[in-house]
Amino acid sequence: MTADITVTGRPDGCFEVVVDDGRSRTSHVVTVPTGLASELGAPGCDDSRIVRSSFEFLLEREPATSILQRFRLDVIERYFPEYRHEMARRLTGRGSA
Repeated sequence: MTADITVTGRPDGCFEVVVDDGRSRTSHVVTVPTGLASELGAPGCDDSRIVRSSFEFLLEREPATSILQRFRLDVIERYFPEYRHEMARRLTGRGSA
């Protein structure tokens, strides 16, 4: 089953992410570090797309209930070292970053 991921920008610059997999619904507040899109080789990429792709990445590795409720996207690579490489691939459509 594929989870429904809703990403909504907030006035404070963060994003609210709701994940609903049909069995559970979780809510998260996410901050995109300044310059992350450029660091991933996708300088024109919209932050909401980075957030959605990051959650798709996370949900392939753990249930939504295991994802932190509030975090900066750059913390993901502490848990999953392949995060930057994989995100660069997903966001640019290239085989490698």
